Amino acid sequence: MPNNGNNKDSKQPDVCILDEDKLCDNCCNCFICDLDSNKLCDNCAKCLDISDYNAIQITEIIEKEGKDKK
Repeated sequence: MPNNGNNKDSKQPDVCILDEDKLCDNCCNCFICDLDSNKLCDNCAKCLDISDYNAIQITEIIEKEGKDKK
């Protein structure tokens, strides 16, 4: 059951993370995969379309003149 930041000992019920106007009723729809509705989310992050790495392309190296190269 999602906690939504509420204290477990609190008397306030949790709010549904999918519908802010609804109280959490343990329907578990928040655990369904966005890409495959027959699968529970396993945190694969494919729905986020994030690459495994970040890269920049170096097109030119500019060296200062007059400095001794070691």
